[in-house]
Formats: sequence, structure tokens, C-alpha cells
Amino acid sequence: MQEQFQRHLFESGLLAPDAKILVGYSGGADSTCLLHLLKISGYEVIAAHLHHGQRPEADKEMKLCEAFCQEHDIPFVSGKADVPRMATDLRMGIEEAGRMARYNFLEQAARRLECDVVATAHTRSDHVETILFNLARGTGPQGLTGIPARRGNIVRPLLSFGRKETTAYCEAQGFWYHNDPGNDNLDFSRVRIRQRVTPEFAVLNPRYEEAMARCASILDEEDRFLNGAAAAALEQSEVVMNGELAFLTRDVEIAFSKAHLTSLPAVLFKRAARLAFQSLGAPIDYDQTELLAEEIRSERGSLTADGGEVVCEWDGEKVHFRVLRPTEPFRFGITCPGETESEEFGWKIMAIERPSASLPVQRAALHVQIPKSQIRGDLYFRSTQQGDSMQPLGFEGTRKVSDLLSEAKLTAAARVRLPLICDFLGPIWLPGVCLSHRMYRGDDCSTVVELKFEPIQ
Repeated sequence: MQEQFQRHLFESGLLAPDAKILVGYSGGADSTCLLHLLKISGYEVIAAHLHHGQRPEADKEMKLCEAFCQEHDIPFVSGKADVPRMATDLRMGIEEAGRMARYNFLEQAARRLECDVVATAHTRSDHVETILFNLARGTGPQGLTGIPARRGNIVRPLLSFGRKETTAYCEAQGFWYHNDPGNDNLDFSRVRIRQRVTPEFAVLNPRYEEAMARCASILDEEDRFLNGAAAAALEQSEVVMNGELAFLTRDVEIAFSKAHLTSLPAVLFKRAARLAFQSLGAPIDYDQTELLAEEIRSERGSLTADGGEVVCEWDGEKVHFRVLRPTEPFRFGITCPGETESEEFGWKIMAIERPSASLPVQRAALHVQIPKSQIRGDLYFRSTQQGDSMQPLGFEGTRKVSDLLSEAKLTAAARVRLPLICDFLGPIWLPGVCLSHRMYRGDDCSTVVELKFEPIQ
């Protein structure tokens, strides 16, 4: 198994040769096998064990895990969680709470110990059980792809091996490992699949695990292709809103040509709609996707994702996805010279003093130079407010900022995110919309403050 394991890692490129790996180590056969294989394959490994606070024998098991690591010269870290209480407080099943506690523990430990990846001991057997569970619950192609070999910094090096192989490896090496009593509890869906369902598959095909894993791999490849095609279709049909200020709202609203989207084959349209909702943080289920596919051809309408955070609205020309979450008012000082960033909204303001230059005076730009002598007090930026007004450069009389934003054809989301740059006397610059008349740079101006408003790359 060692040779197969090392060949699998080399061919898959799952782990860099110099990777520092935190291994989730429960003390079961799977994680014991993984920990030892990674160690003898030359990787720098740290074992991480979480006490779930569920069984009296867990204390002894944690000590045995630590002893195994000492014997094999493997650093060992442990933690403890009250999983039963967590399940009660969060109103979730004990399995789900345990999974959440484990991943939280592993991610925190990996950051603290500066590990490159976290390795978990999911096997091909777990992979198949996940596919069957998803199939029974109802799923699309993605659910039938099972457990991914990598998700973020989580890797699963044993997905090419079955549970029988990991158990045989531990027994051949003479290793201690424990069997979790939960693996015999038929109240758990996975246990019922393991004990009642997969034995029947084994009768039909003794190598059913390999066959189902191969099927999942094919589905995964095709699912990725279709998602790529759907993403390309979205890109081709996107309608740019807010002009050069489009970056203001990329994470809260997107719009597409209705004619282009509705011309797509149904399978691509549904995927494109799911991707659009997901890009704004609101996945939609099968029923909602089907409903949207039916309703989208009407003249106008809307559909809100479960949870009520994202809505899809359409008219005769556009399909508009937007986040319904309100934007809180903001106000921050501007560092001059320097950069002032708004990580929440994804933009920054750069300010620097310099001798008056030849940058053209523009009233609707993202890059301006304003006379230092005309600035009163400190510069700051804030959200626009009801009643704001300013005299645009080159115009007589003051205008309401709300009217200026409307005339600039900015969407509602952009209006509440666009910063209004002010000094002690009030507004002086609305980036991309207008510059205040009192910031006019005359021939006698010797020093300017140069301001740039742009997205954070």
C-alpha cells in the first residue's frame, strides 16, 4: 500500500514534497494509516486529535493516540469540544456538530502551527457512502461527485483506497487503533448505508467502490465543464452597470442581458442562474431554479433566494441579481499622504501632496488634483446623506447630491457605497460624478492634493 500511496501522491500532485501537514488523527484505522504513510513518505506531519466530549473512553483514546505519536516521533496536539452541547445550542444533529467542531479545531490548529494543508483520512468507502447518501436525499450532478480530493487547504490523500485496505495496513503493521462505537449505531444515516445498503452492492459487484468512484470522477469532469460553459455564458451576457464605478457593487449586484440568458439551453441557463446567486452568497435549490427557468420569460418579475438576502428581478431587457442586505453608514479620515482602504467595499483612496501639475481639471473623474489652499481642516470620506448638496465645477448654484447620483445613472447599491469626500466646510468631491466648484484650480495654485479613487486589486 505504501508504494501505491506514494505513486498516487506523485501522479495527483495533491501534496507538495515540502508540505507541512496537519493530520486529523482520531485514532481509528483510517487516520492511523494516513498518519503513518505520510510520515514514512518523508513529509513533515503534526497529528491533531479532538476530544468530542461524548464518551467516557475518549480520555483513554486520546492518551493512546498521544502514545502512538511519541513512539513514531510525530508531534501531537489535542483539543476538546463539547459536541453534545454544541448540537443542542445550534439545533443540529450530533454528526453535523461533530464535523463542524473537528474542522474548526483543525483550521485553527493549522493556522497556529503554520501548516500548509490539513489532511483528513476520508477513504474511497466514505466517498461512496457520501454519493449514496446524496442520491437518497436528492441531488444534482455535483452531489454525485462525492468527496473532493481537495477543498481549499483541506486534502484527502486516501480517496483512492478503501476502508478494508487501511484496516489491513494497520493490522499488518501491528498498530493499535480504536473502533468508534458510533460506527455501529443505526440511528446514523451513514451507518445504515454502510451496514444495510453497500453490502447489497457488493453482491452485485465486489468492486463496486472502484466502479462508483470512477463514475463520480466522470461526473465531476463533466460538471466542471458545464459550470465553465455557464460561467462563460454569464460573462458574455453581463451588462456593465455604473460605468467606471462598476467595481463599487461587483459583490452586491450583477446584471445580464435577458435576451442572451433566455436563449441558452435550459441546462446552461439553470447553471448560470445558480452561479449568479452563488456569486452573491445565496445558493438556490432545485425547486427555485426550476421556477426561475419557467418564470424568466415573462415580461417582468422577481424571485428571492431562500433566506431573503438576494433577489433576482427581470424586465424586458435585463436580469438583475442584487443583495438585499442594507449598507450601514460610514465615515473615515483620509490619510494624506498615503492610502485609505475600505476592505468592506473593495476600494481605496490614495492621497499625496505635490506641486501643481498639468492634470486636466475634470468634474467627473476618479483622479483629481485639488488646491491645497482651498481645503479647510482635515479630509475625510463618508456615506452620502439626505440633504447633502454641492456646487458642481462649472455650474451655477448648488445641486442635491441625490440628484447628481441619479443623473449619473448609478444604481441604488452604488449610491450608498460611493464615498463623498469632504473637508470641514462640506462635500468637495463625488468620485466619478463631480468635483466641487470651490476646488477649482486656478493659475496661481502652487500645491495640490492629488486624489485617486480605485478598486483594491
